[in-house]
Amino acid sequence: MNVHFEVGHPAHVHLFKHAIWDLEEAGHETLVTAREKEVTTELLDAYGIDYQVLSRQADSTPGLILEWALRELKLVRAIREFGSDVVVSHLSPVAAQAARLTGTPSVTFTDDEVETRTLERLTVPFTARICTPANFEMDFGRKHRRYDGYHELAYLHPDRFDPDPEQLREHGVAVDEPYYVLRFVSWEAHHDVGNSGFSREAKRELVEYLSGHGEVYITSESELPEAFEEYRLPVPPETIHDLLYYADGYVGDSQTMAMEAGLLGTPSIRSNSFVGDDDVSMFGELEAHGLVFNFREEGDAVAKLKELVEDPETAAQWEGRRERLLETRVDVTDVVLEEALGAAE
Repeated sequence: MNVHFEVGHPAHVHLFKHAIWDLEEAGHETLVTAREKEVTTELLDAYGIDYQVLSRQADSTPGLILEWALRELKLVRAIREFGSDVVVSHLSPVAAQAARLTGTPSVTFTDDEVETRTLERLTVPFTARICTPANFEMDFGRKHRRYDGYHELAYLHPDRFDPDPEQLREHGVAVDEPYYVLRFVSWEAHHDVGNSGFSREAKRELVEYLSGHGEVYITSESELPEAFEEYRLPVPPETIHDLLYYADGYVGDSQTMAMEAGLLGTPSIRSNSFVGDDDVSMFGELEAHGLVFNFREEGDAVAKLKELVEDPETAAQWEGRRERLLETRVDVTDVVLEEALGAAE
């Protein structure tokens, strides 16, 4: 089979990387078309995955519209030149529409109801299969495939992920000493419009408090204030999951990294304006399992962080909860492989 992966975000690299490697090992041909956004191409390079760049993230609404149109034209050409038997993507209207225009089946993965409601009409009608976690609140009928897992378990399932402390030590991280990871997003994505995360004042409070209990490492989509520069993440992006695994805690306004930390057994606190009745279902599920705490009010998040930092039993509790959850969850790379090859037949 000729299996084509459309990658538009760093998280998509992680979601599909093991499937790409497994397909190639089994003798299939793969094509990765990429969008230059944050560290997407840097990750692809680090993992030795060949790719074609079709566009670069624009920085304005008119620019995004133009990028979308040109990207779809380039993607149609790439599908025809490669002879794609299936196009696999993460909720990409461009990929679904280009696949339909070329008569190619497409498989769409999504785990975020908020984002999906925004892009549903532009994506779902054009895709052959749409794959989501089992408790996803929307229903897409016959084309809908549900699985017992989360996107992050395509690369953090114990069968796929083996933490490496040596890579961290090489970059100055003392894995045997207390440290905490903070993640702040830019809130510039289309599905983030009108939403927000930690204020500058809350970020400062987090850093000042945590720096009194261990090292602090910050990863941020937006430019860091000068006062935070000394806390900038010292490791390359491909080692971020090793860093999260050995961390004593995670706090941030990111969606994905909060999930990743919790699924790695690291105490995880998330705060942003998505939290509430219309929040993404997977966060409620992980909170029910005691792996991620979600707060709309940043003050509540800061208070919970201090409570967890001062509880010496926190780490052991999280690891036990993680093990119990994983007993009932699947390796999601297996789902990617099954759905991609099934749609291609």
